[in-house]
Amino acid sequence: MSPIVEVLPDLAAVVDRALDLLLPRLQAAIAERGLATLALAGGNTPKPLYERLANQTFPWEKVHIFWGDERYVPADHPDSNQRMARHAWLDRVAIPPGNIHPMPTDAAEPAVAAQAHDAELRRFFQVAPGEFPALDVILLGMGDDAHTASLFPKTEALQVCDRLITVGHKDGQPRLTFTIPLINTARCILFLVTGENKQQALAQVFAPAADPNQYPSRLIRPINGELIWLLDQAAGAQWATQ
Repeated sequence: MSPIVEVLPDLAAVVDRALDLLLPRLQAAIAERGLATLALAGGNTPKPLYERLANQTFPWEKVHIFWGDERYVPADHPDSNQRMARHAWLDRVAIPPGNIHPMPTDAAEPAVAAQAHDAELRRFFQVAPGEFPALDVILLGMGDDAHTASLFPKTEALQVCDRLITVGHKDGQPRLTFTIPLINTARCILFLVTGENKQQALAQVFAPAADPNQYPSRLIRPINGELIWLLDQAAGAQWATQ
């Protein structure tokens, strides 16, 4: 399925559109399967979306929350993706604690934590080794180096295809991250990308040919699901006029 790309005026418009796309897909999942699964992105771009979600009347008790990646810091650390989402949204709505599935960052070795979270996801989704569950929606951002989640250019994490969770590295700092096959099994992948500094990376991501190990977001190609890119004008102006 070809990606859908929408270029919107600014971050506020990106958030509005993301909300319009996200809520119906969660509702449809609940109607079909009795619950919805959503993986969150970190960084600054999705925070206004989470703040908007906190004000929505929605059956949050039927939504299960995951994270696409996490910095290997304590849950109360200012850099924690979990902490940001909880403060902006999850602590402000009536969602059962058991519906929130953060990546563990308390093991001495990140690889051990990755294995533990892999096992937790397999239990939750009831999938065997070698199988990949389909989350209903995965929210992603993209850095100016074209990384997404914690899948950084020319790192070993890009080659992991037999696990749900692996360890990513940036500047020597470990992170936990969804693997590419897990992301690509999602029913809907929704990128939120803003800022002029993303233009060059986007040009490579959408180029007819480029090295995906250098531009990891090129590797995000859902098997059967939707792939939607929401760009603000600053990020998408160059791409939109090609």
